[in-house]
Formats: sequence, C-alpha cells, structure tokens
Amino acid sequence: MQRKVLGRGLGALIPDSGEISDNNLTYIPVEKVHPNKYQPRKVFDEKKIGELACSIKEKGIIQPIIVQRKGNGYYELIAGERRWRAVQKAGLDKIPALIRDVSDSEAIELALTENIHREDLNPIEEALVYKQLIEEFHLTQEEVSKRVGKDRSSISNYLRILKLPRIVREDINNNLLSMGHARAILGIDSPKEQKELRDMILKKEMSVREVEAFIRNRKKKGQDKKDKPMDIFLLKGEKELQRHIGTKVRIKKGMKGGRIEISFYSDEDLERIVGLIGGRG
Repeated sequence: MQRKVLGRGLGALIPDSGEISDNNLTYIPVEKVHPNKYQPRKVFDEKKIGELACSIKEKGIIQPIIVQRKGNGYYELIAGERRWRAVQKAGLDKIPALIRDVSDSEAIELALTENIHREDLNPIEEALVYKQLIEEFHLTQEEVSKRVGKDRSSISNYLRILKLPRIVREDINNNLLSMGHARAILGIDSPKEQKELRDMILKKEMSVREVEAFIRNRKKKGQDKKDKPMDIFLLKGEKELQRHIGTKVRIKKGMKGGRIEISFYSDEDLERIVGLIGGRG
C-alpha cells in the first residue's frame, strides 16, 4: 500500500466535507488530555497563549484539538497544544476534540509534520522535526523530503545547523540569529571560529549578506596566503643557517623586516647555538 504524503498533515484527519459539527466533537476534561511528547515546540509564547485565552473566553473555541485515545479515559494530543494550554489559562473545564483512531506511528508522523508547516517554528525546532522523522522512522533525507514536500537540500541544511556549537543553536532558538546566519556560519569549519563569528555578528548586528561577504573575503585572503610562493631568498637563508647552526631555522618576513626562529632541544643545545652565533664555536 502506498503511504500518504505527510505534507497533507492533519487534513487527512478532518472530515471530508471540511465542516465540523457537534456530532463530530467530544468535549473532554482538560486534565484528561496529555501533550504529545513528539511536539517539536519547546518554548511557548505565554503572551500569545494569554491573548488566545482571552479570545476563547469571549468567542469560544473556533477550532477543536485532535487527539487519540490512550486508555483509562486519557487522550494524547495530535494537534492543538496551544489551544489546550489557552483553555486551561481561560479556566475552562472541557475542550472540544476530534478523536481519531490512528496508530502511534501515524499520530507521531502527523504531529511532527503538521508542525513543519507552521510558519512560527524556528529553524532549530524544524531541524529537530526532521531529525526525529529520520531517527524514529528510519527514513533517509530523500524520503523525508518527499513526505514533507520540501527539497532534499533544505532538509540537509536544517540538519547541519544541529551540529553548530550549543551557544549558536541557542541564539537561533531564541531568534537572535536567523537560518541565513546559521548557514553562513556553517561556512567555517572550526567550532571556535564559529563562536567568534557569532560574537561578531551579535556585536555588530551584521546582516546575512554582511556575514556571507565577510566569510568570502576571509577565505580569499586565506587562499591568497596559501598560494603565495615562499621567497627563494628566504628559503636559501634558512638552509644556510640550518647548515651552519645544525638545527631547525625559520625565517618569517613581515611588512617591515621580519624575525628568525631557531629551535633548540636542551640547555646544552642552547649553549652550543649561542656559542656559534657569538663566534665561540
């Protein structure tokens, strides 16, 4: 049997007519409803929950929650946790619900996928949805892409941001950095340098384009430095000094002058080198 594309989300659980009547609803005590442990949203905006609670007090609940039975008179949310929280805040005892008999795996998939299509999910929360789909259902990135209706490169980019240092992920989670910033920071491999770039972005309030330009210039300078051939005169000088002193010598040239680094490996070795340079050897 061909599986449904998860991009349909909870539309598959709503009556075909698109209308919901009291005959379809069950009014459930709010304390009998448990949240879905696969809910990707970890932080709820209490101000918005409060505004929704005021609206519910005034106008009632326009859209019911969707739940599945869990036994002993309890239910687990498939969708509608914000409404469930708001109803509790409004002080109501019961909440209208559509009860759907689905398997645990179908409920999890629907709950996760429905959240993907919410515009207010931040990039970290969305990335965690994809991670859960891959780990819980053993899907490939390509399979996730097809099921949620997004291209594979987008899935890959979201998963990559979960590899950023914790402090950077927290900034993304708190909307201090955008998905664009995250992708730009991933252009640097070193976690230490990623953190340094994060500090600079926040301090200078850099836009995504500014960060991308900074990284391009940084890489160009690094490549220029790598490609620049070492001065033949410096190489010759190093070899002559190494032959004379009998140890490793590095000559580093600066804008105005430079410095010579001479390696030694013991006190006696140092004394020998000093003697040679001082003309006693």
